[in-house]
Amino acid sequence: MDLLIHTLDNGIRLVHYRTPGLVAHCGLIINTGSRDETESEHGIAHFIEHVLFKGTKKRKAYHILSRLEDVGGELNAYTTKEETAIHASFLKEDYERAIELISDITFNSVFPEKEIEKEKDVVIEEINSYLDSPAELIFDDFEELIFSNQPIGRNILGTPDSVKLFSQKTISDFISNNYDTRQMVFCSVGNISDEKILKLFTSHFWQIVTKNRETRINKTWIYKPSSLTKKKDTFQNHCIMGNLAYDLKDKRRMGMFLLNNILGGQGLNSRLNLSLREKNGLAYNVESSYNPYNDTGIFSIYFGTDKQYLNKSIAIAMEELKKLRTSKLGSIQLSKAKNQIKGYLVRGYENHESLMLSLGKSLLVFNKIETIEEICKKIDNVTASELLETANDIFEPAKMSTLIFK
Repeated sequence: MDLLIHTLDNGIRLVHYRTPGLVAHCGLIINTGSRDETESEHGIAHFIEHVLFKGTKKRKAYHILSRLEDVGGELNAYTTKEETAIHASFLKEDYERAIELISDITFNSVFPEKEIEKEKDVVIEEINSYLDSPAELIFDDFEELIFSNQPIGRNILGTPDSVKLFSQKTISDFISNNYDTRQMVFCSVGNISDEKILKLFTSHFWQIVTKNRETRINKTWIYKPSSLTKKKDTFQNHCIMGNLAYDLKDKRRMGMFLLNNILGGQGLNSRLNLSLREKNGLAYNVESSYNPYNDTGIFSIYFGTDKQYLNKSIAIAMEELKKLRTSKLGSIQLSKAKNQIKGYLVRGYENHESLMLSLGKSLLVFNKIETIEEICKKIDNVTASELLETANDIFEPAKMSTLIFK
């Protein structure tokens, strides 16, 4: 992969991959998320994502929204527990329009008080809509159970009470304290030359004042397995089970991805889907997930089922975990598992918007970008013995926590 990587004097980095095609994608990823909030700031990282679109020194909210939409493009943003991203998709001839707009709303937003007050109502409605979706809410509640009394365990949206307290000052203070130019990456995938993208990037980002914050401190997580049942007015019972898992830089991470995909990944041939849905008809939605963070990670199994089938479904899920802990994968099984996840990886690279964000996050977190070939080699190097060892570490029943919505 022929990449352009460049760093400005203020620390902001660029990664660009030139591809053919009429549509291009670019974005700015900032190494700041909800885990960087204090308790009184709960939800502010996500709230800032909203109000960045509400006005800059030279644009009103309408002009921000129309700048790319007028030419058939799209401007978007997202917040996670560890990052904030502002990104755009557009026709390749509108590169400068997109780059200038992202720079403007990130560094020149004025956060009008009137717009802040209106957006509070919008975000509170977003929170309320989330509360109406137990299949989504249970994941946040589970992380709060796993990471009790820790910022990384709090949900990203905040609460109605915390959102109501936000102001220009709290927003500006959070940005000042957490937006580090050395921890920002501008990423691009599209049909534009290295020379031109470098010129546009430099033109719109070189003047940004250097900002440094203290490096996010890695934590030693204190985890105590626990089980909790919450009464909910739902037709189904919802269940999630899981444990702490490996962080982003742990060498066992690749094996964990493989195990998660075998167990309950996106394929309909995953073990949980076959056992719970196809064979027994106990669940419509069933999945497992592995989310690695900078200094920890979390593994979980989720399913929704009729209340009369809850205990049976839990027993079947635990049996699938037991099989992975007690039976080493044969060479054919292991080869199929590796080929499947490599196929997903290559397909993801064909999605240029996803690729753009992936390149940016890789540079931000690891300060390097591995090629598909290098990643596939790591996958190929995972052994059945390593998977068995990882399964016994992460899937040990005594380490598992459980949350049930009844």
